[in-house]
Amino acid sequence: MTTTPAPAPRSDWRAPAAACTTVVLWASAFVSIRSAGEAYSPGALALGRLLTGSLALGALLLIRREGLPSRAAWPGIITSGLLWFGLYMVVLNWGEQQVDAGTAAMVVNIGPLLIALLGARLLGEGLPRRLVLGMAVSFAGAVVVGLSMSGKGSSSVLGVLLCLLAAVAYAAGVVGQKPALGHGSALQITTFGCLVGTVACLPFSGALLSDAADAPLSATLNMVYLGLFPTALAFTTWAYALARTTAGRMGATTYAVPALVVLMAWLLLDEVPALLTIGGGLLCLAGVAVSRMRPQTGATRRNPARPMEGPRHDTERRAADRP
Repeated sequence: MTTTPAPAPRSDWRAPAAACTTVVLWASAFVSIRSAGEAYSPGALALGRLLTGSLALGALLLIRREGLPSRAAWPGIITSGLLWFGLYMVVLNWGEQQVDAGTAAMVVNIGPLLIALLGARLLGEGLPRRLVLGMAVSFAGAVVVGLSMSGKGSSSVLGVLLCLLAAVAYAAGVVGQKPALGHGSALQITTFGCLVGTVACLPFSGALLSDAADAPLSATLNMVYLGLFPTALAFTTWAYALARTTAGRMGATTYAVPALVVLMAWLLLDEVPALLTIGGGLLCLAGVAVSRMRPQTGATRRNPARPMEGPRHDTERRAADRP
């Protein structure tokens, strides 16, 4: 009787789809921040974005009746809420008022390097060779993008420093969030992290009310968009994917952001990219592809259903096939 090998398990498409959703929406955030930032101050924009996101996430949490995460999740929630949802958003908004969208995305994407290093040090994730190689290629591309699009003068230096601070806050927030996802759902961790960030930004309430009174409708709609999509949706899909892989691999995925930011800034802000900028974006994408590749094992290359070939195994298979 012939034994049919069991079919290989299908890979779960939901986590990669969630990661792709996050990358696209976060890329759009750099463009929306520059647009809304013309009418809203950095703190006001962060608070308006977080308030919108918190309301959307809170409503969804109530509808799904997920309740509170366990006590063990709260250290990570508070860490990510203060550093990532709070500090990161304020200094990124401020930085984007000093530099263009492409440069901001490039500098902030030092964050994935820090995530990989902190993940290896604090989470014991290790540094696979393909991940390191892919991140090196992507980082080189991000540097090319930044150099080709960066401005000049002290204001540009201030913007780069602010974006560097945003990168550090982003990396620390992600590494803090990763353990929390073992004690709560992606929606729970994102919702309460967003709430913590909102509370931290409440001192900007007066600025938000003042700016909203004078802001054009387009800027306010951009702020609402930032809260609903790059925050409520994208942070949730990020948490969903992060719970199913390492922080280092998820961080490397965001190296696709600078390439998308350059494209969106070209289409929506009339920031025409130079050939050098386009080349840097392609390098970013190439590095992401390398970092996401999984090396084949020897068993996979040989075909696990027929591990060895040779006269002896052929004879045994013919004998087993006889009735």
